[in-house]
This record gives sequence, structure tokens and C-alpha cells, in this order.
Amino acid sequence: MLDRKTLLTNSKALADAIPLLFGTRNEVVLHDLSTETIAYIANPFSQRQPGDPSNMHEIDFHPSEDVIGPYEKVNWDGSVLRSISVVVRDDAGNAQFVLCINHDQADLQNLQRAVRSLLPARSPKVQPEALFRNDWHENLNVFVSDWCATRSLRVEELSREARRELVAALESSGALSERNAAAYVARVLSVSRATVYNDLKAIAE
Repeated sequence: MLDRKTLLTNSKALADAIPLLFGTRNEVVLHDLSTETIAYIANPFSQRQPGDPSNMHEIDFHPSEDVIGPYEKVNWDGSVLRSISVVVRDDAGNAQFVLCINHDQADLQNLQRAVRSLLPARSPKVQPEALFRNDWHENLNVFVSDWCATRSLRVEELSREARRELVAALESSGALSERNAAAYVARVLSVSRATVYNDLKAIAE
């Protein structure tokens, strides 16, 4: 019988196996639907951690839907992730976990830019509504990426002044109102959570 403990153990093993076979450009995130948190991450590069909120409580898992995607997401550094999600069910058919495989497209994008004139234009893809309806991580990543791009800045090289401008823009947009958002922003900006709070305090003065 596939109880939750067995499902979790098997899913963790699968998560560890995927980057070993397909390389370090692959991150595997296991979401626990009962706790609405990330249960495990293999080869993490998206600045998320176990225990972070999953934001999957509004997903309506159709009984016949076991694979969602492929679809595209934006990582914290602006890179594009090609992703696919697998619904992990118990013997009764109830969704217990979601295993998300994220493949960083950076190398492929660099190759594409090198031969852009030889490649057809990529048609836009519709994002799976179930996964993106309340994904504030994704919305925040897009905001940070767009903010830096319009200023020709790189998120990992922001000065203190630029970082505070970005934090102020995030605060004004309401992005920091989500639970644990400040901690996630701190990881994206490679600073401590206290630094983000100090930036917010300085902005308010």
C-alpha cells in the first residue's frame, strides 16, 4: 500500500535521481499538498527552501490529470525555466504531492542567441492556469527581472542604492505583503532578511 510516508520516500529518491542523470541544470521541487509547503528540493537553484509555501491550494486536480505542462517560468535571476509537474497520488487516487522538474534554459538560450538568425520565432505558450493563479514567487521573479532589465542591471550586482530602489518598488507594488516574501526577496538579492527590513525602514524614513 502506498501510504504518505512511502510516497514521500519514493518521491525524494526520484527527485535526487533526476539531476544525477540529466545534469545540474535540473532542479526538482517536491510540494506537499497536505501542508502547502515545499517538502524537498534536489539540486536547488531557485532560491526556495524546504518549508517555503507552495501556493498550490487553489489547484483543482482533475482525476485524469497526472502531468501538467511542459510550461515556462522565470527564475529569480531572470533566466527561463522549462518545467513540468507530476501529480503523485495515493492508492485511492488522492493527490498527495506534486513533483516539479525545472530545467534551466540558460545554456540553450545562449546557443539560441548565437544562431538566432537561423531559428524560427518561438510562438507564445499559455501558462497552466492551475499552477500560476496564485504563484507569487513567479510574479515576484518577473517583477525583479523586468525592473533590472529596464535599467540594464543584473540582480546579483546591485549596489545598495539600486537594491533599495528595487525593494521600494516591490513594497509599492504590494509584492512584500505575502507571507515569507521578505525572506524570499532576501535570498533573491543574496542579502540577509534583516537587510531587507533595514532597507524598508530606510525607505520609510
